Amino acid sequence: MHFLAQLVRAISGFNRVFGQIMAWLSLAIVLVCFTVVVQRYAFSASFIWMQDLYVWLNGVMFMGIAGYALLRNDHVRVDIFYRPAPIRRKALVDLFGVVVFLIPFTVIVTIYSWTYVLRSWRIGEGSANYGGMPGLYVLKSFIFVFAAVLALQGIAMAARAILVLAGREQLLPAHLRYVDEADGE
Repeated sequence: MHFLAQLVRAISGFNRVFGQIMAWLSLAIVLVCFTVVVQRYAFSASFIWMQDLYVWLNGVMFMGIAGYALLRNDHVRVDIFYRPAPIRRKALVDLFGVVVFLIPFTVIVTIYSWTYVLRSWRIGEGSANYGGMPGLYVLKSFIFVFAAVLALQGIAMAARAILVLAGREQLLPAHLRYVDEADGE
């Protein structure tokens, strides 16, 4: 059980740091977008590669931040049923959801995107826009990052649920434990 607690800490810590790093891309997106607008309207100049850049940064940010969003419970869920549920039921729902839906989803995303991403690398794919950015294959590779961080956080969720069901949630730090809405915690 101590191994599961360490696993939850390690994966959650990684996703927290990686997610916070990815979140800083939002500042870069705003700055690049602002620069594009100023160049266009103040100087009547436009660079296609800069327009590609803020769109691509947006894609990288959202794919990279997926595990962090799952860690923070910022994903879509029918909270009307989940939030008031007792902790053990939440753990069962999470364990079921990870095993039946999340992990298979990440495996399917990886399998179906494999040839798509490898083909992009093989041809050295760049932007479809003339004067656009090179290296579209790097952006497409973030599909794997998306699947990986999501699967890792799913594994952490499953391990946390197992600890709860085994009555060993106290092995986790408070910020990684379930919150019991019924008790007002």
